[in-house]
Amino acid sequence: MWDSESESGGGREFGNGALVSEKHNLKTEGFQQRGQSWYVETDIPSDLLVHVGDVSFHLHKYPMISRCGRLSRIIYDAHEGELNKITLNDLPGGADSFELAAKFCYGVTVDLTASNISGLRCAAEYLEMTEDLEEGNLIFKTEAFLSYVVLSSWRDSIIVLKSCEKLSPWAENLQIVRRCSESIAWKACANPKGIRWNYTGKPAKVSSPKWNDLKDSSPSKTVQVPPDWWFEDVSILRIDHFVRVITAIKVKGMRFELIGASIMQYASKWLPGVVKDTVGESVLDEFTSISSSNGNISRESSSSSGSGTGTGSWKGGLHMIVAGNKEDLETIKVKDQRMIIESLISIIPPQKDSVSCSFLLRLLRMASKLKVAPALITELEKRVGMQFEQATLSDLLIPAYDKSETMYDVDLVQRLMEHFLVQEQTECGSSPSRHLDKNMFEDSQRGVASNAKMRVARLVDSYLTEIARDRSLPLTKFHVLAEALPESARTCDDGLYRAIDSYLKAHPTLSEHERKRLCRVMDCQKLSIDACMHAAQNERLPLRVVVQVLFSEQVKISNAIATNGLKDNSTTVVEPQYQPMEPHNRSKKGGQQQKKDINTLKFELETVKTKYVELQNEMESLQRQFDKMVAKPKQHSSSAWSSGWKKLSRLAKINQMENHDDGSDQPVAEQNRKTPRRWRNSIS
Repeated sequence: MWDSESESGGGREFGNGALVSEKHNLKTEGFQQRGQSWYVETDIPSDLLVHVGDVSFHLHKYPMISRCGRLSRIIYDAHEGELNKITLNDLPGGADSFELAAKFCYGVTVDLTASNISGLRCAAEYLEMTEDLEEGNLIFKTEAFLSYVVLSSWRDSIIVLKSCEKLSPWAENLQIVRRCSESIAWKACANPKGIRWNYTGKPAKVSSPKWNDLKDSSPSKTVQVPPDWWFEDVSILRIDHFVRVITAIKVKGMRFELIGASIMQYASKWLPGVVKDTVGESVLDEFTSISSSNGNISRESSSSSGSGTGTGSWKGGLHMIVAGNKEDLETIKVKDQRMIIESLISIIPPQKDSVSCSFLLRLLRMASKLKVAPALITELEKRVGMQFEQATLSDLLIPAYDKSETMYDVDLVQRLMEHFLVQEQTECGSSPSRHLDKNMFEDSQRGVASNAKMRVARLVDSYLTEIARDRSLPLTKFHVLAEALPESARTCDDGLYRAIDSYLKAHPTLSEHERKRLCRVMDCQKLSIDACMHAAQNERLPLRVVVQVLFSEQVKISNAIATNGLKDNSTTVVEPQYQPMEPHNRSKKGGQQQKKDINTLKFELETVKTKYVELQNEMESLQRQFDKMVAKPKQHSSSAWSSGWKKLSRLAKINQMENHDDGSDQPVAEQNRKTPRRWRNSIS
């Protein structure tokens, strides 16, 4: 394990964290800065001027070309004779790294820290400071510091990887990013019980013990490390480096739920809209903060030396430098948000429940708004379909960003339901386990699938009720979404009736045919008593639907009366059979209890009968109103329906009398079966 005291630059065995050139060909007291220029404090006048960006370095040729192969080649290959001025605007690390490299060439002590090592390593490679020019040159020493010091430290690996954001593609080509990512992944997958280094989640007042004190420390005094201790530290990385770390962690076998939790933590830091109700809030400060090589990534009181045990919060930003007007800033913010979303989608573990469904839906909301690649949106929709039963109504209310006619993206929810149904069929059709009985497995799978469908049905009914208030919602979209689930998914259609009533209220100009078509998605037999009472008095429903509701309620009451009657009869028949088998006292008490139960059932039966009579009276009243509406002006006493039945009964009587007069022995019932066609013609 790594001792916290050995993670800083100071106090290391590696040259005490300092580099000193072995050859001192030019005596100097150091470098002095005057404005934007650096001067070497020596008696010999400078004969080489090097420009790195806006900074000028007044140097001497010999100490520089003796250790820098690139400068030597540039000077000796010049066609202008003696070259005294060189411009190095593409030097990785900029003026800060070149300053350290120049000091090394002059033999000035250079302190190596995690903040400057990556830039200095890339600058040494750019200047070609190899072993061919001098033994122990800058490439060798920086590479050794990276391999033996940085990669053995958790904090230094994070800092170096963060500092590589400005060093592309040099840091990639030199394998600094890969090595730091694998070092971080290896330490993140270590057993938390053995962790002794500092991390962000550690309490500020608790200092890590020294390596020598570990043997004496008792288990009760050891601070318990949570499994997500590494989330906050890796969340400060740029998205491409974060992807590299997560990919390396996956390879090393980290649990998928921890990987998903780290992805959600990263998204909450860089995409605030994912964890808040309002999407697209201003996160300009998150994207315009410019991370410096030592200030913004400092966790301790002195980041240059790496010493201290402070646990200050990490502060960092993305790699771009923001400049220009407000439109440019907005464009940059959108591009980086899109890049983050696309990268996070690509690294989400494929296992179900690795991330929450709410997170996926909010990520999908932002992806739709920012016009993410269609293939990635489809992949995200499939992921949502895998756990669609866990969604909430607020997550489904995704606005239509494609300027469609509706307020909400109804087509998106329709696709999510299709993915959910496909996933349910796939799971139900999967082969059972070898160690389980096939029938038991299929029953359990069927039960889980039905429960999920029931939860989705309730969710969809609530969603339909919400979107029904949109006056621009076409009837076809409402109808298709309401019929997307099978009938077995709904045991009660109260939620569907509520959605239909809301749609009728928001669209009062629907025709009679459209209202009937809308109500066909509802099964009147699945309505509760309260819903039936409301529907019977609902003037927005078609009259035919009201009659169906009353008829279904009448059937329910008839079935309830028949069921209670059977219970009553069974109780009276069974009672004397069991009385002689019981003792005297218990039989007496049992008989009293049974009488109470019978009285209770009789009271409930009378109540049901009373309700039945009331509903029957209401149905007759509605029938009379219906007869008045459809009756002809001359027919005031009876409707066409009742007159047709009267004609039918008169024809039946006449036919029976004629059969008797003819003396035919054929039964009347058989004769009636032969004559319905004539009766229908006469009625019509």
